[in-house]
Amino acid sequence: MPLILRPAYFIDNEVMVKDAMFKHGVYPMPIGSKGIAMVDARDIAEVAAIELMRRDQAPGMLPVETINLVGPDTLTGSDIAAIWTDVLARPVIYGGDDPSGFEQTVANFMPKWMAYEMRLMAERYVSDGMIPEAGDVQRLTTILGRELHSYREFAARLAGSI
Repeated sequence: MPLILRPAYFIDNEVMVKDAMFKHGVYPMPIGSKGIAMVDARDIAEVAAIELMRRDQAPGMLPVETINLVGPDTLTGSDIAAIWTDVLARPVIYGGDDPSGFEQTVANFMPKWMAYEMRLMAERYVSDGMIPEAGDVQRLTTILGRELHSYREFAARLAGSI
């Protein structure tokens, strides 16, 4: 039976907005104030490998299983701007909850269909967030045998690359 991996927003996507934060002091992703539990791609890959090997080595068929892949922290746009302010040691502000404006901006450097999809995604983040279900973080921590990679860790690593 299949394994369904359901990842939240990838922390690694933030690389595409690095220049806005580093050069202009703005975190531009309109993710709202509900919160998103962004997940590191390394955690996704490791959970996938562990779970696929477990299923492959099981003595029989395992039932269908869905694993929500989330990060350890549920962060808002303002929370993320504060993390970047700390990491960069200079002010970074949150650009606000305007998915349409974001679409117009990103349409300047990506295909229009992709900018449209980004707007739809951002509208959902602003209206609903991407909150983990009870037990998701603990389940992933147990699978991995370690803590999940955090957004702050990602930010520090990315800032170290400049």
